[in-house]
Amino acid sequence: MAPRQEFPPVRACIFDMDGLLIDSEDAYTIVTNTILRENGRPDLPWSIKAQLQGRPGPAAGKIFHEWAKLPISHEDFMKRQVELQAEAFKNCKPLPGVENLLRRLQGARTRSAGIQSPSRQEKKVRLALATSSHSRNYEIKTKNMQELFSVFPDRHKIVGDDCRIPKGRGKPLPDIYLLALQTINETISAEEEGERPVLPEECLVFEDSVPGVEAGRRAGMRAVWVPHPGLLDVYKDQEHEVLAGRTGEHKEDDLDHAEGIPLAGSPGQPGEPGDGWAERLETLEDFDYAKYGIDFSDARYTSESGHPAVDGTTDKQLEEMTAMADGKRHAAEEPSPSLSPKPGML
Repeated sequence: MAPRQEFPPVRACIFDMDGLLIDSEDAYTIVTNTILRENGRPDLPWSIKAQLQGRPGPAAGKIFHEWAKLPISHEDFMKRQVELQAEAFKNCKPLPGVENLLRRLQGARTRSAGIQSPSRQEKKVRLALATSSHSRNYEIKTKNMQELFSVFPDRHKIVGDDCRIPKGRGKPLPDIYLLALQTINETISAEEEGERPVLPEECLVFEDSVPGVEAGRRAGMRAVWVPHPGLLDVYKDQEHEVLAGRTGEHKEDDLDHAEGIPLAGSPGQPGEPGDGWAERLETLEDFDYAKYGIDFSDARYTSESGHPAVDGTTDKQLEEMTAMADGKRHAAEEPSPSLSPKPGML
C-alpha cells in the first residue's frame, strides 16, 4: 500500500527499556546460556530469543521451556535465573545515542502547525517508559542510572508487574502502551492548562523487540524499531511485516493465563506493510527529530556561524559538526561491546 505522507507532530514518546535504552538483553542471553550449558543444552539461538523478547514471563517461559527441555524443574531454573540475573543486571549501561536522545527530548517541544521554531505556542514533548521488566529487576538494572531515568516522571514509568495491566496481557498486546498514554493524559488533565489529550497517532513508540513493535502498532501508535543485529538477521526478509506488527506474535493461546479486563483499545489492530507508520534505525543516534515534528535546541553544538544545532540534526551529524569546529574529522567509533556478539553467544 502507499505510505501515509502526512502525520500530526509527535506529542509523546514512549520507550521500551531492555535492549533499547540499556544493554540488558545481552545480560539476559548470558544468564540463559549459563544455565543451558550447566545442564548440557545448546546456547539460545536468536530464532528462539526473538520470540521471548518483550513478552510477559508466563508466555516467554512457555516458549523457552518447550524449546530447552531442561533436565531440571521449573522451580530450580527460576531460582538459578534469579541468582545470576541479580549480578548480571548490576553492570547494565546505556546504549549508543540514548543519553543524548533522552536529554534532548526532555527539553523538546512539539512543533505547532505553521510554526518553524520553538515558541510559547508549542507544547513540551511528553515522555513515558513502558517496560516488561518487573519492578525488582527494573530497580537492579537502573540503580546506577538514576539520573538518566529521571527524565521519565515516576507516574509515567510503567513496569511489567504494574497492577493496572491485566495479568497476562503484556506485549505483543497493546495494554502497556495504552496505559502509558493514559498516565500522560492524566498528567495533562491535572495541569489544567487547556492542553488537549494526546491521541494514539501522536505517540511514537521506541522498541527493539518484534512483539514490542506489534504492541505499539496495535495501540494505534507510530513506531521506531532499533533491533539488535542478531534479531535483525532473523527478520532480514520480514522487515515490512515487523514494522506493520504483522509477524503473528499475538497468539490466542498466549491468553490462556490472562486475567482481568483488558484496557480499552486492546487487542487493537496491527498496521499494513509499507503504511509509513514505522521505521527501522540502526541506532538511536540516527533519530531525526524534524521528521516527527519535534523541536529542540542544543547550545553545546553550534555551527561556524554560531547557530545552535536544532531539530533534524542527528547525533552523528552533531559529532561531525564538533569535529569540523576542531579542524579535523573524528575517527569512526569502535563498535559498542553491548551490540557486538560475544564469544559463544547467539
